[in-house]
Amino acid sequence: MRYISTRGRAPELDFSDVLLTGLARDGGLYVPAEWPQFSNADLTEMATLSYNDLAFHVIQPFVDGSVPDEDLKGIIDRAYATFDGGQVAPLVNAGDGIHMMELFHGPTLAFKDVAMQLLGGLFDYVLKAKNKRVTVVGATSGDTGSAAIEACRDKDSLDIFMLFPDGRVSEVQRRQMTTVFADNVHNVALKGTFDDCQDLVKAMFNDEAFRDRHQLSAVNSINWARVMAQIVYYFYAALHLGAPDREVSFTVPTGNFGNVFAGYAAMKMGVPIKRFVVAANSNDILARFFESGEMRMDGVVPTLSPSMDIQVSSNFERLLFDMLGRDGAEVEKTLTGFRETGTFSVTPQVLADVRQKFDAARYNDAETTETIRAFYTEHDILIDPHTAVGLAAARAKHEKDGVPMVVLSTAHPAKFPDAVKAATGVHPPLPDRMADLYERDERSTSIDNDLAAIQAFIEETKSASEGPA
Repeated sequence: MRYISTRGRAPELDFSDVLLTGLARDGGLYVPAEWPQFSNADLTEMATLSYNDLAFHVIQPFVDGSVPDEDLKGIIDRAYATFDGGQVAPLVNAGDGIHMMELFHGPTLAFKDVAMQLLGGLFDYVLKAKNKRVTVVGATSGDTGSAAIEACRDKDSLDIFMLFPDGRVSEVQRRQMTTVFADNVHNVALKGTFDDCQDLVKAMFNDEAFRDRHQLSAVNSINWARVMAQIVYYFYAALHLGAPDREVSFTVPTGNFGNVFAGYAAMKMGVPIKRFVVAANSNDILARFFESGEMRMDGVVPTLSPSMDIQVSSNFERLLFDMLGRDGAEVEKTLTGFRETGTFSVTPQVLADVRQKFDAARYNDAETTETIRAFYTEHDILIDPHTAVGLAAARAKHEKDGVPMVVLSTAHPAKFPDAVKAATGVHPPLPDRMADLYERDERSTSIDNDLAAIQAFIEETKSASEGPA
């Protein structure tokens, strides 16, 4: 399997190099040169597989030539042994042809664990095989950080620096990061927004001298391996709901678009997906794009669903690459202009084509709270605010045409206890293994929104940990 950059100027790489590289050297994102294909007969044979066995069949073509089959099976089994009760992506009937896929049974109670636990194992395997050590830098709007830290903690082959927007993540999200005292884990509370964190991470990758000096690697969904791992649960849900004999639709609460793009990849690989509904909160840049064909940046406002408080959706670039006929030069021109002006548009024909598979909806905090309350009243089930945005969109957009609609339930309600209690009167408890989270000591470093300051912190921290040469 070979990988190409969405901007067309970086060298083609194999999987192991894409894993360690993260962002392409031309500023683009890596995607497969061709999508692996699964026929209806293949899907029928895969329908009865366990999640782990299905993951092997879906992932193997992407890592072919980099990770031997038996090693890959072991990495997958170890990754998902960390999930409560061995449940990776159980489906719950939400009524009226809508199903919720619970993706929060991993160690940090969010869907990011599905990819991160696998990513951590792949990093460890590839780095040991290459006898390398890397510096992982990442940005988080809440869930990526804790999932990445849990996957990377105590690994001898890497250091991890995680940037999060100070005061803009929930207390549980923050504590899941800052209470990890592993020597290779470093949390940065940035004085800014998630988009600022994300911009600084990209800027560090684009500083080639810094990048090479510290062997930078990425755990954000700019890293293809993150998206690859998420493709599996789209296969899993579709097969359990009747594929390949009937289509399935998906509603995805999203800010950075990586989770939706994984579903798009599954569709390109042969899963019969009728359409995707992109569910947004008040930071609705994606919803506005799918309505108008114009991507226009606006200010980020804090909401009850902070993981979606984003205005620059990194993974949208991967979809744009296909929308523009895989023309890397056109993608680069479009996104360079977007950074300069804060806006870009696609042609009416390009919009019409993408709208054949994509729809969108947006919900504010009041509507999110009402959805949490109503679902608890109807089903005696607590849901987090991100899932609530997705459920509201699914109910509004579900066509009731015999095609099941799957809502990706992305986080455990206990990660957002204040919002859930305000809606239902019930304080969602943390699992027993995390019951003392609020009593644990915290460690993080507050830094200004400044590239030089972040780079200096990384330089000083690594110098101190490595000691004199």
